Amino acid sequence: MTGRPGRTGRSGSQAGAGDLLELVRSGRAVTRGALQQATGLSRATVGQRLDRLFRAGWLREGAGGPVGSPLGGRPAVTLEFDDSHAVVLVADLDTRHARAAVLTLTGEILAEHAGALAIEDGPETVLGELGRRFAGLLEKSGRPAAGVCGIGLAVPGPVDGETGRVVQPPIMPGWDGYDIRGRLSRAFTEHTGAPAVPVLVDNDANLMAYGEQRAGYPDCRAFVLVKVSTGIGAGVVVDGSLYRGADGGAGDIGHIRVGADALCRCGSHGCLAAVASGGAVARRLAESGVPASSGSDVRDLLAAGHPQAAALAREAGRRVGDVLATVVTLLNPGVLMIAGDLAGTSFLTGVRELLYQRALPRSTAHLDVVTSRLGERAALIGAGALVVEHLYAPARAEERLTAMGV
Repeated sequence: MTGRPGRTGRSGSQAGAGDLLELVRSGRAVTRGALQQATGLSRATVGQRLDRLFRAGWLREGAGGPVGSPLGGRPAVTLEFDDSHAVVLVADLDTRHARAAVLTLTGEILAEHAGALAIEDGPETVLGELGRRFAGLLEKSGRPAAGVCGIGLAVPGPVDGETGRVVQPPIMPGWDGYDIRGRLSRAFTEHTGAPAVPVLVDNDANLMAYGEQRAGYPDCRAFVLVKVSTGIGAGVVVDGSLYRGADGGAGDIGHIRVGADALCRCGSHGCLAAVASGGAVARRLAESGVPASSGSDVRDLLAAGHPQAAALAREAGRRVGDVLATVVTLLNPGVLMIAGDLAGTSFLTGVRELLYQRALPRSTAHLDVVTSRLGERAALIGAGALVVEHLYAPARAEERLTAMGV
């Protein structure tokens, strides 16, 4: 989990310890001499700023040995972000299950748990249970609760980035406008006895996109991930940052009308999710006598080579590909990633058929259509990256260092 690409710190006397940390984390300056050049600060001032970061435990001298200094003289010792001083708790909620983990600050999974958890049970119950699972994962990882610096949560609905509350979520009954941050923070404290920590909440497709882009495509300027599971949603990363829209509704392509008659869970007719999601495919299979009730059931049938499931998945892919032709023409991404329960050969074949047929050749000339690399852990990795980049961004890092008294 490195700093966001393209960001620059302040220069001259305005550059604080947080700016130096950002330069080291991003790899743009990893020696004292390079930091002097990047900021224009004197050697003594750079030393003072770095001393704060060393005392906080956020930086350490690198294990790779000295390197040539841009200012000449003796070889310079490299600096690196010390990811051992804290951990992050993350969770990914789906409609029927949840995955939770303890991560290092650089995204390594230390402990993980996946199990049933019905989102329809409501936020009070679900978030309380997450707090209990977090406590168990910390014990399993051997890390103290006092070492947790933040919590990241992925949810299957649109999220207002300012408040962390979901906004009219079609598949999250009882969650609209609920204070997720406050409840999860309290649940963490109740089950661990540790002080409250910052909680960040975002849409699951957003965090999947963030995790996949960071892990596999860091140089891609426009990255789109489409998750097709119980519902359909998309996450968009532009120039290293999530694009959320005016109030968190960007990427909600599952509710684009496609001219069908099917009733969607949002209450409208003809939404893409009503005819092409994992839930929609499961419903059609069930109507023909094949036992299936969810996207995960369809995924299992596809893995077993079920011919009817494969045919319906391909048909669903064609419907999604028709909509994605517009998305690709509008955003001109370099990578379009298909993820979720239906992200297999049959569905991907259908997507490509309609996408390349309907989109302008100019829009697809440099487009890679791929499937997920991180799989079911993508949202966890994305949630962890979001927390780390929030807590160690220059201004926030300065605030935290001051609060720590260093």
